[in-house]
Amino acid sequence: MPHEPTSIYHVGLRNAGSYQVSAEPYLTGNLSVPASGSEPIQIEFPNVSRFVIITNTTPNTVANMPMRFGFSANGVKGVENHNYCILNNGESFEAEFKVVDVFLMSDNSRTGTACVIAGLTGIPEDRLLGNWSGSAGVG
Repeated sequence: MPHEPTSIYHVGLRNAGSYQVSAEPYLTGNLSVPASGSEPIQIEFPNVSRFVIITNTTPNTVANMPMRFGFSANGVKGVENHNYCILNNGESFEAEFKVVDVFLMSDNSRTGTACVIAGLTGIPEDRLLGNWSGSAGVG
């Protein structure tokens, strides 16, 4: 009787190989970041990320435009909790996070600009489940 495998190897959130290979590049530049109090801009990735880099590209030659970023619209808006981080003009944030969305919004009444870079895995975005509402520490 031939040996049959007990499981089939495939990409997934807990599959180390999905994160060891080079990532597929994703880049959005010159994003217009809306003023505080409006709806945040949502950057949607087609696959789960391996890493993300978020940059406030508002020039240092203009007045500071602090920019909020997070991983849910409610988190960035501060609906239940302030589940966001702030970048000042010219600052960047880089992390190895498994995410499928990034949300951006100004921390004041002015608009600014931003750039988002991500390295994508081969994992489809619908495999990332959980509470991303901004209410459980995920912002």
